[in-house]
Amino acid sequence: MKLQTLQDLFVHELKDLYSAENQLVKALPKMMKAASNEELRSGFEAHLEETKEHVSRLEQIAQTCEIKLSGHRCKAMEGLIEEGSELISEDAENTVRDAGLIGAAQRVEHYEIAGYGTARALAECLGYDDAVELLGLTLDEEKATDEKLTELAENTINAEAAAVGAGEE
Repeated sequence: MKLQTLQDLFVHELKDLYSAENQLVKALPKMMKAASNEELRSGFEAHLEETKEHVSRLEQIAQTCEIKLSGHRCKAMEGLIEEGSELISEDAENTVRDAGLIGAAQRVEHYEIAGYGTARALAECLGYDDAVELLGLTLDEEKATDEKLTELAENTINAEAAAVGAGEE
C-alpha cells in the first residue's frame, strides 16, 4: 500500500490497530492462565472483553469510512506478544512472573496508546467525527488499563516479588 495521502496513512493506522487488537484477543487468555495473582488474572480477563469491544469499534469505523481492515499484520504487536510468551515459558517464581507479565502488558498498552492517539489525530484532521469519538473512547480505556497495571504493580505484585528475592516467602 502506498502512503500518498493522510487518508492512506489513516487506513494504514486502522489496519495496524485491527491486526494488533486481534492478536491480543488470542494472547490475553494465555496471560490470564500464566498469572498467579487473582487481581492480575481478573484484570487480564476484563481487558480481554474490552479488547473485543475495541475490535468491534474498529470494524464500525471501517464500515462508516468504507475501509477494508484485512490484509495487514502488525509486526510490532507480534513482537510484543512473542516477548510475553517467552516470559511465560521461563522457569520463574509466580510473583516474579506476575511482575514480568505486568511489564509485558504495559508495553502492549503503550504501543496501543500511541496507535490510538495517532489514529484519533488523523481522524480529527480528516473530519471523521464518529471515528474521533470511538478512537478516543478506546484511547481512554487503554490509558486506564495502563494505570491499573501500574497501581497493581506498585501496590502489590512488585513488593511480593521483592519479598521472594529477599527470601521472605
